[in-house]
Amino acid sequence: MNVTSADGTSIFFEQRGDGPPVILVGGAFNDRTTTVGLAEVLAGDFTTIVYDRRGRGDSGDSAEYAVEREIEDIAALIAHAGGTAAVFGHSSGAILALEAAAAGIGIERVAAYEPPYATDEHPRADVVADVRARLAAGDRDGAVATFLKVAGTPAEMIEGMKQAPVWGWFTALAHTLPYDLTICGPDGRPSENLARISTPTLVIGGGASDDALQSGARAAAAAVPGARHETLEGQDHGVLQYPETLRPLLVDFLK
Repeated sequence: MNVTSADGTSIFFEQRGDGPPVILVGGAFNDRTTTVGLAEVLAGDFTTIVYDRRGRGDSGDSAEYAVEREIEDIAALIAHAGGTAAVFGHSSGAILALEAAAAGIGIERVAAYEPPYATDEHPRADVVADVRARLAAGDRDGAVATFLKVAGTPAEMIEGMKQAPVWGWFTALAHTLPYDLTICGPDGRPSENLARISTPTLVIGGGASDDALQSGARAAAAAVPGARHETLEGQDHGVLQYPETLRPLLVDFLK
């Protein structure tokens, strides 16, 4: 199905289950298929909505990108769901979910898994201009490698990825990397908007994730008034591959 966002962009989504609505927001290199597993394990308790963020999958896009347009996309999905919904976001999708909650668009509860914020202990370079320049030059491989490097992926691992089928998936979505970098902000730190969030908020970190991701999750929880922080032991940033591990925590919080 499709909804039309405020700027006229068509946003494609799938809906499952029955119960209170929950919108699932993926991060970089993700489309709706990467959140389907979580949607299915939550569908016994919720009406789950997975969607292609603009520029991905079967959704449209606009000539000029702004985070506000992606927040309007979520608002259109919330309107379809009846005017209110809970939202779960993963990685940069978690930052988008938090920014949407701060915008006051009818989000009743927000759960954020490892929003990749920078901190004093783990600063991050601003590479959005570099990634855009590489994309403009047709260097999608270079854009992906630059993004992965700033995200903390070791160089030898990046080289290994280039030989694997996943690299084709990454390069196909390379044009959306500036969107995720823009969502994270120029210095990568939690924005002042988070202090405006009044809806119940859960921030989750993976117990097996590296220090930078765990630090970013703690920074997000500290920036949102009254937010709850939980550590999901044994899981890392790839938790969407094991969606059943998220179910108990999310069902408890979102219901």
